Amino acid sequence: MVLPLKDKFLNEMFFQYCMVKRKNIRQRGKISLSRYFRKFREGDSVAIKREISVGANFPKRLQGRTGIIKGKKGRIYIVKLKDQRLDKEYLIEAIHLNKISQIKAK
Repeated sequence: MVLPLKDKFLNEMFFQYCMVKRKNIRQRGKISLSRYFRKFREGDSVAIKREISVGANFPKRLQGRTGIIKGKKGRIYIVKLKDQRLDKEYLIEAIHLNKISQIKAK
């Protein structure tokens, strides 16, 4: 069965919307405590990935961006991001951060 172009487009948009809000079947369930208590050092590069199962007000525009750890306030990290030409600082919990290993040029 071949779907008309309009139905195909709507079907793709529906799946893209749902995929953002769902996890893989193997990732569902309780979050490990080690993800809550991850340690980052000042100057580490991190990727911001929203943890869906944590009910927090998380700005969607930060999803998928990368930044540098500038410091820490309590259990929350200060992440420095570049927005166009401006440097901005956001307060983000460790559960929403993934460390990125960068290859250093010699």
